Amino acid sequence: MLCLDLIAEAKIAEAARAGAFDNLPGAGRPLVLDDDRMIPEESRMAYRILRNAGFVPAEIETRREAASLRHLLAAATDDAERSRAAARLALLEAALESANGRSLPRAGGYRTRLLERLARP
Repeated sequence: MLCLDLIAEAKIAEAARAGAFDNLPGAGRPLVLDDDRMIPEESRMAYRILRNAGFVPAEIETRREAASLRHLLAAATDDAERSRAAARLALLEAALESANGRSLPRAGGYRTRLLERLARP
């Protein structure tokens, strides 16, 4: 394995000297790294694959919807719109509170969509 590492490093250094890495998008800017310290190490790859495929855990989706409803409540001028948003927000917050660390069921068939995505060639 050490031999392959040395060959790879030599090829990378050669390409850098030739300017192959000049003018790349994002050059000179810091990398945006995902903060996955709170995810167990054995689950990180699975979470990354799901996130890159556009899937998020149901609890995260529920929290995003709740945040969106809070913004809507702050900006709403219509009383009917405000009361609908407040009622939906109360339901979401109750669901999050009752989940108490468990995964929430997701309307829209998270499992079904995931299986369909994995079945594609």
